Amino acid sequence: MTRRTRLYAGLCSAYLLLTAAQGIHGLPRFEDLKEAFVDSVKSIVPRSFAGQALQRRQQSNSTNSTSETDVWILADEYSGHTFFDDWKFFTGADPTNGLVEYVLLQLNSMRTNEFDEFITSSYVDQDTAFSEGLAYVDDNNTVIMKGDNTSWVNIGDTRKSVRIESNKYWNGGLFLLDLNRAPWGCAVWPAFWTLGALATWPTAGEIDILEGVHDNIHNHVAWHTNPGCVLTETGNYTGTVDQTDCNANINDNSGCGISDWSRVSYGESFDAQGGGVYAMLWDETGIAIWYFYRVSIPQDIQDGDPKPKTWSMPSASLAPEGCDPFQYFANHSIVFDITFCGDWAGNSYATTPGCPGTCAERLQDPANFINASWSINSLKIYTKESLQGTVVSAGHATSSPHSSMLLTAVVGLLMLLALC
Repeated sequence: MTRRTRLYAGLCSAYLLLTAAQGIHGLPRFEDLKEAFVDSVKSIVPRSFAGQALQRRQQSNSTNSTSETDVWILADEYSGHTFFDDWKFFTGADPTNGLVEYVLLQLNSMRTNEFDEFITSSYVDQDTAFSEGLAYVDDNNTVIMKGDNTSWVNIGDTRKSVRIESNKYWNGGLFLLDLNRAPWGCAVWPAFWTLGALATWPTAGEIDILEGVHDNIHNHVAWHTNPGCVLTETGNYTGTVDQTDCNANINDNSGCGISDWSRVSYGESFDAQGGGVYAMLWDETGIAIWYFYRVSIPQDIQDGDPKPKTWSMPSASLAPEGCDPFQYFANHSIVFDITFCGDWAGNSYATTPGCPGTCAERLQDPANFINASWSINSLKIYTKESLQGTVVSAGHATSSPHSSMLLTAVVGLLMLLALC
């Protein structure tokens, strides 16, 4: 075999082995390494051959850059017939309303402090909720939770309802609730919210994601914390600020809040257009809330690959500049409930247009509560993973030290074989 033949054979073998090694070891593409390879072998190749067969590729100037991408990984899903498997049914005193004591299947004639209304809710246990049709999963795998809408009650008596709390708790994440209906109506006070599960309220904070009373049409987002957390009016949300001090120990425990601008974010109009998705993002950038009505749900949510950075401006947002999202909020469980009257709905009833009589009188007729129900498709919680890598231009390539060592060894061996 002549020297030139051996060289051709060595170069061909090098190309084939490098191509195979690329797939096995994740090496840079052979084409991107041709310049270095050509420089290495030019000195041993006859001048006439080098000028004809191994032309040096012209490179354009470029710089490498570092890119970081957040990927949201599905950690927990509550849906279908397993929805209730990891929840507890709350039957004790309501920790979010110090003036209300909810007693299991027991009448409560405590009065509110302002409008002299009877407290008119009693949360039931799991067995009662299932047996009386207050919580179930229908044939379409839709989760239903509702207040009693079949029983007449006397003034001063309670109407049965449901409140559930997750057994699991979280420190940050992306929470996506897909629902068809949320409760509404005069005397009705529903909420989908999170609160610190391992501390006395409000030490670990509370986040009200979906909440309202009566026939309201705007969702009310709120945060309740210890002193020191402030809602900054930065303009990075579309809603209207109600209050900026999140201290839950003042202003009748109202915390800081933002009302959604959308007229279909709560109530009858929300249900009429098919509900939608409520999203809550809790990470180092703060705590933000989005509402997407049914026909505007982003495709990435529908595909199970949410990308919050690509979404429109949130309805509400608590920025870290005014409130550290991990100092004031920790170990949060998730809560769904439906309250009747109580501090907010009871105290605001007399001044609410369209709500007749008193709250206690409203509570008597079960027909008044046919809309006091949740209809839920799924609740999904995602956790964030940050991926970091180097972006390289077409004319340059980088490799790990192990890949470079392997590459050098392969090229050197083949060049020696070609010269034998």
